[in-house]
Amino acid sequence: MDFSTFFPPNITLETDKVKLRILQPTDTVNFHPLTQDKELWRYFTKELNELPQLKAWVEEAETDYASARRVPFTIIQKETGLVCGSTSYGNISFYDKRLEIGWSWLGATFRGTQINRHCKFALLQYAFETMQMERVEIKTDNLNERAKAALVKIGATAEGVLRSHMLMPGGRRRDSIYFSIIKTEWLAIRQTIFADVAPVKVCFES
Repeated sequence: MDFSTFFPPNITLETDKVKLRILQPTDTVNFHPLTQDKELWRYFTKELNELPQLKAWVEEAETDYASARRVPFTIIQKETGLVCGSTSYGNISFYDKRLEIGWSWLGATFRGTQINRHCKFALLQYAFETMQMERVEIKTDNLNERAKAALVKIGATAEGVLRSHMLMPGGRRRDSIYFSIIKTEWLAIRQTIFADVAPVKVCFES
């Protein structure tokens, strides 16, 4: 099994609240209105409220997907059909059976709507139950208390801080904190924390 087996261009992962499909070049138009609140990018490595940076970020995601380095998804709210933001799998090692969930953001109006929680569930279930991964990791800015609390809520374990790990807009050196969920923990997390979420539907659009 390889990258193209798990991530063909027409794959979608769906819960009753969200649909994740592979990011497309035309998504820039839908992303742009969502990115205008500069506060969204306080802990992000790019300031996507600036159109040139947004375009470059989308182009980089496309290049990474074409090179089998990352799987960028566009997030769609099922109820309305509206584009909400984006998330990705990256740092995928089939040999080590691990990957990272990241590159994630939501438009401000979609925060606090359970969309992020459903996205994480869809990505975790596919990683552990279809891809048979042993480890899923997620990192965030160690200053981002909201993100850290959200990761704890989905059952992730904080592992440690990488000091001076990333360069942020404005020149700040970011300390990154890593969280993970491992396969032996997943069943209990699914049956408790995500007990109210129906199993993910994996579809292939024509």
